[in-house]
Amino acid sequence: MDPVSTPAPAPGFLSGHALELHGVSRHFGSLRAIDDVSFCVTAGQRYGVLGSNGAGKTTLFNAITGDFPTTAGRVVLFGEDVTALPPQERVRRGLRRTYQTSLLFRQLSVRDNLFLAVRGVAGGRLSLVRAARGGPSPHAVETLLSMGRLDTIADTLVADLSHGQQRQLEIAMALAGSPRLILFDEPAAGLSPVERRELVALLRGLPRHIGFLIIEHDLDIALTVTEQVTVMHNGRVLVHGTPDEIQANDDVHAIYMGEGRHAHH
Repeated sequence: MDPVSTPAPAPGFLSGHALELHGVSRHFGSLRAIDDVSFCVTAGQRYGVLGSNGAGKTTLFNAITGDFPTTAGRVVLFGEDVTALPPQERVRRGLRRTYQTSLLFRQLSVRDNLFLAVRGVAGGRLSLVRAARGGPSPHAVETLLSMGRLDTIADTLVADLSHGQQRQLEIAMALAGSPRLILFDEPAAGLSPVERRELVALLRGLPRHIGFLIIEHDLDIALTVTEQVTVMHNGRVLVHGTPDEIQANDDVHAIYMGEGRHAHH
């Protein structure tokens, strides 16, 4: 067979890994915020990173997105080493992170925020002018409304949304542009019990081809929506396992009990 005519496999296809962390460390002076963290997230997998406050979860999140480059180690996204790439280049390869609430346009409706998100990832600048040609399809926005469970509040202004509804909108915006892996940074923080149930339903209902990595302080939420979990403590990996294995792990419970098992921040 002529090797020239053989199509190369898609990056990451052979390994089946959406994300690989190899000995990832981030030091701030003498502080080792994260130290020698390694794990893999397979394509389409729901993965959790758990830990008490100060465990290094947010630093790890920023190392994956590229906001805080690693001091040591490698970050591989869909088979491609992205350790030296800036955040925007990682986004182009299918990585998303949840937007912080402050990035929402408070004086615009839910629908218009989603319109801007779709337009943004389509390569155009953020613009309120609805282009006659080549603009985001209304269908794309409607799909995001549905996936975010936002249909009934599509025309509500962001300023009038509850905290939980804003979190749903952030997640829906992160779904724009067909991402392959989404990072959720403590999405349950500050939510009421009803909002927490809605969040779980939203995360469980996401399309199976979209993998996600959820970084959570909340043990109950993380173990409910994931298939595999890494628990961090003092910047290092304490244990990897399934939700059932983590639930049964005495070391994990000792850490959480030590600081108040149900303390939410």
